[in-house]
Amino acid sequence: MKIELMEVTKRFGPHAALDALSMAVPAGSVYGLVGPNGAGKTTAIRCVTGVLRPDAGAVLCSSEPVYENPAVKSRMAWIPDEPFFFPQAGVDDMMRFYVSEYPRFDAERFEKLAEAFPLERDKPIRRFSRGMKKQAAFWLALAARPDVLVLDEPVDGLDPVMRRQVWRLLLDDVAERGTTVLVSSHNLRELEDVCDCVGIINGGKMLLERRLADLQENICKLQLVLPEGAALPEGLDVVHESASGRLRTLIVRGSAGAATERVAAAGPIYLDAVPLNLEEIFIYELGGEGHEVREIML
Repeated sequence: MKIELMEVTKRFGPHAALDALSMAVPAGSVYGLVGPNGAGKTTAIRCVTGVLRPDAGAVLCSSEPVYENPAVKSRMAWIPDEPFFFPQAGVDDMMRFYVSEYPRFDAERFEKLAEAFPLERDKPIRRFSRGMKKQAAFWLALAARPDVLVLDEPVDGLDPVMRRQVWRLLLDDVAERGTTVLVSSHNLRELEDVCDCVGIINGGKMLLERRLADLQENICKLQLVLPEGAALPEGLDVVHESASGRLRTLIVRGSAGAATERVAAAGPIYLDAVPLNLEEIFIYELGGEGHEVREIML
């Protein structure tokens, strides 16, 4: 199921949490929604899941509106940063509730997943640790067999072994069932390993939205040493520059091959192109938006 936000605006009083936000999550993909604190990520997710009604624009899932559409919501599962459970409910109690809400809830899979999530099924979930609550939420959501899975800081609180277990289960569903996964997280290193597409938002607006592979190919890091008196060739789209002695580090927009070829014309003593990870791309893309790392004298 494809998810689309079309010119979505959502205001809370005078503040526009989303400002004509447009984004498209391809069916069967893992889409990473990233941005600084207060960028509008959680508001966007609440619009996608139909918890909030946009003030303007449209939120569609397979071309159908999500808000007040039970048929669409029955094919969508959401795990927020703080999952909700009934106050006295155990895992089995919540399972019976999910059966009533999700027509395709797979009881057999629920039992099989008990091996992956070793929790006390009759113990009230409210007494679980934060990480155990997340495990319970994944157990229930995966057994519901959703076509769309929406995740907000999904593995926060899980230990490294369980994080790997959860991601393996999620990616298996994407590969085998074509599940669409929309995930928002500050752990960009982890997203880099699982995402097909990335959207970077700030101030409720989309800064850029691309396939991760295309994003990484469109910006690179050059480390170089030029001869005395030599200047950088014209035409380089330099996003950021720093120096340590004679070694200069440039963040350049464009492919590594094209940038290297252009700089090579200046006859550098040393030249190397280094790929950027998603965290570095995030920092430099936001640099022009007032989010550059600043040196502060203490």
